[in-house]
Amino acid sequence: MKIIPLKETVSLKRAINQGTDKQRQTVAAILEDVKKKGDEALQKYTFMFDKVEITDTLVSPEEISEAYDAVSQDTLTIIREAINNIRDFHARQVQQSWMTTKEDGTILGQKVTSLDAVGVYVPGGRAAYPSSIIMNVVPAQVAGVKRIVMTSPPQKNNTLDNIVLVTAHELGVKEIHKVGGAQAIGALAYGTDSIQPVDKIVGPGNIYVALAKQLVFGVVAIDMIAGPSEIAVLADRTANSAYIAADLLSQAEHDPMATAILVTTDHSLAEKVAQEVSEQLATLPKKAIAEEAIQHYGAIYLAETMEQAVEAVNELAAEHLEIQTEDPWAILPSIRHAGAIFLGEHSSEPVGDYFAGPNHVLPTNGTARFSSPLTVEDFTKKSSIISYSKQAIQSQAAKIATFARLEHLEAHARAVEKRLED
Repeated sequence: MKIIPLKETVSLKRAINQGTDKQRQTVAAILEDVKKKGDEALQKYTFMFDKVEITDTLVSPEEISEAYDAVSQDTLTIIREAINNIRDFHARQVQQSWMTTKEDGTILGQKVTSLDAVGVYVPGGRAAYPSSIIMNVVPAQVAGVKRIVMTSPPQKNNTLDNIVLVTAHELGVKEIHKVGGAQAIGALAYGTDSIQPVDKIVGPGNIYVALAKQLVFGVVAIDMIAGPSEIAVLADRTANSAYIAADLLSQAEHDPMATAILVTTDHSLAEKVAQEVSEQLATLPKKAIAEEAIQHYGAIYLAETMEQAVEAVNELAAEHLEIQTEDPWAILPSIRHAGAIFLGEHSSEPVGDYFAGPNHVLPTNGTARFSSPLTVEDFTKKSSIISYSKQAIQSQAAKIATFARLEHLEAHARAVEKRLED
């Protein structure tokens, strides 16, 4: 890894894939086809892209049963414990409706309502992602969403990965469809004979899925457009170089465009981490992916002071931020921008990915400056409650009418003044 003296600001090269014009046009055509032809289009594109012929996208009870036969009891136990941890954390995020009453009889408040239906997209292809299912389904369930639809690309045997099916069933997801790509996003947004439309689509995917989510936004809500994974580690001389290297590589193996950054005040640690990364890379099964990420999007920044280092990680606004210093809790109040913050050398980033409880759907590409992790609140909407008494409207109507006339909206003014005629 390159060791770079830290200047006044951090120049971070991030991989932001917005897609090409050709990809955007392809996705737009797929969405339009699904909108017009429904299930016929789903079948066509599933055969075209996944090389699978489907007549019914819905996963059968027999497929669920066969999946359970293939998954060990130990694996089931771990999945169930992870679900419990994540559900417990998100249960603390629930917001209640509220009302307040004034002396003149005015009642104001806010009504919190869960969304009716949510679509959860689960990537397929090279790997299965049960953690993604849990992180997207649990907050929706805690929020009170009644209908959750899951879609995922089918494998060559015309079913889904066993662990994907078992995890979804453990969560109680009833609608599981074997369809992926932009066509699945179109089905969730517009609806087909077999897949009724939803109100919001969440979950990661490739560039075609990301572009499809962008294009259907407005017809439905979406969670976010996620970029490649990223990690920043803030460390001092007390940090363990082997731990840091392992954590940097844990994100680098995700994607050749993943970002892995160390910001430290100690030159000796920087050199040790660079050496550790090289040594640990040698035995990684996904060495080629991680090596490319480290080469193009990895760096070690050497700061003169901890204050300068803290300012640097704030500027990075990384998806994951680890603080491996002598007293990480003392630094925490100074951190303004990060998707998730891991404190102490034993709080490795994968702990948050799978088991701790907080959501691993996090803002990337520096959007932690203004965005938050996926929460229960993302699956609710709020309505304002306004109830004026006769006394209240009579005392305030003239002021409201004056305000309306400032904007040259005479009908607004007359609407409140009508109440003064009684």
